Amino acid sequence: MLFERKQVLLICDSETSFIVKAIKDGINAAGFDCKTILNNIKALSAMKEKPEIIFLYIDDNMAKNGEEVIYIRDFCLEEERMLFLVGYGSDILDVRKNMPDEIIAGCFERPIDAKAIGESLNDVLEKMDSSASKKHILVVDDSGTMLRTIKEWLSDKYKVSIVNSAAAAISFLATNHPDLVLLDYEMPVCSGPVMLQMIRSEAKTSTLPVIFLTARGDRESVQQVLSLKPDGYLLKSMPSTKIVAAIDSFFETQKAKKINM
Repeated sequence: MLFERKQVLLICDSETSFIVKAIKDGINAAGFDCKTILNNIKALSAMKEKPEIIFLYIDDNMAKNGEEVIYIRDFCLEEERMLFLVGYGSDILDVRKNMPDEIIAGCFERPIDAKAIGESLNDVLEKMDSSASKKHILVVDDSGTMLRTIKEWLSDKYKVSIVNSAAAAISFLATNHPDLVLLDYEMPVCSGPVMLQMIRSEAKTSTLPVIFLTARGDRESVQQVLSLKPDGYLLKSMPSTKIVAAIDSFFETQKAKKINM
């Protein structure tokens, strides 16, 4: 894992330009192994190496809100990659309009300061190492506002990943192993109860802890879910402090069970 984290991917429109070479030299000089890839969908979708840190160099030829930028955004969100943006200030602002803050590790305006690049990379690695020791929670909710709110509540204590549908959650679980899933009840296409049944039916995820976090507090809904044996049922109307305390208590109980085994 350490080796992978020392790798950096530089996405650009030309691998031979002077500025791309300068960025790459700055990354390499900081002790990282920088690989370059052209900014087009074919190359991006075919890439085999997927470093955890990505640089996107924005030049005059790049469509600031094109499909490549959207692909990079979705890739960083789904694969939990950190993204640095490099370019002129106005170009960075244009690209950031389509980029959530949670994936932006930093921005470098031209002219490039190679020393600053190295310092920022090492800072990001330290934060990633710190995050790796935290319990990992996957939050599944079709409301973007709710996802951001829950992540804000939990991020101080936990590593939090967010997806906005059951389909995205199942895809995430195919390659990731969170310690807990916080699951909404009412979602389009595939509801929370149906998703829990899917999780329990797969050997790989059958023992994955799932706690419902939902606005549905009526007796019928609660009883339907409890028959599926989730690890908890929390209401969104609860104060955030009580929701966080309930999750803390869940992990403390898990830890106590392991100690007493």
